[in-house]
Amino acid sequence: MKSKNIRRVTAFIIILLMWQAFSMVARVPFIPSPFRVLETIGSIFQNKILMHSLYSLFRIFAGIFLSMAIGIPVGLLMGYFNRLDNILSPFIYFVYPVPKIALLPIVMLLFGIGEASKIIMIMLIVLFQIVVAARDGVKDISKENYYSYISLGASKGRIFKDIILPASLPGLLTSTRISLGTAISVLFFTETFGTKYGMGYFIMDSWMRVNYLEMYSGIVVLSIIGFLLFMLVDKLEDRVCLWR
Repeated sequence: MKSKNIRRVTAFIIILLMWQAFSMVARVPFIPSPFRVLETIGSIFQNKILMHSLYSLFRIFAGIFLSMAIGIPVGLLMGYFNRLDNILSPFIYFVYPVPKIALLPIVMLLFGIGEASKIIMIMLIVLFQIVVAARDGVKDISKENYYSYISLGASKGRIFKDIILPASLPGLLTSTRISLGTAISVLFFTETFGTKYGMGYFIMDSWMRVNYLEMYSGIVVLSIIGFLLFMLVDKLEDRVCLWR
């Protein structure tokens, strides 16, 4: 754990030094020093950035929660019941490759430009990866594991709880981690429509006001949010996947 933290701190310092060097070489107002940006974050965080961060975090967590609540049961059932997999897989394979940002106009027409459309966009990004990861995790389980457990009198509920769900968890968490980056990117885009709160709105509003220090402050804070979410998934994996 200590070595991981050291590597993270080292990477952060290297990024700051590279940014500082680029700022000194470029000498343009739209590439400020990282230390001035960090100072700006400290001075405006509580009054400006905090509220926007909370709105963005709420949308991210709500979208991921909905995608898991729907995707995990569907994926596990598809992996266990071949007939259901044969029915649903063609639909998933058809919709999954579609760039989800292309669905934004449809989502906004159906759900408006408020909170619902932003949460649903994140859900759509994460949902299909979770379904596929859960299904494939179940498919990878050896049949012998089922036979030995069934011979002991286990019910289908016990099989799902003790075999299927634990075997699928690593893949589910990996797919969630992978989709987080895309979800945050799409959230940034959706927050430029129909809202005055969220890190996407804050960054674009700062850009329109030619306030580059605040613009970069928003970008840094959004990056930190993504980094913390990645670490949260790692911590969750350490807790629920002890065998790894």
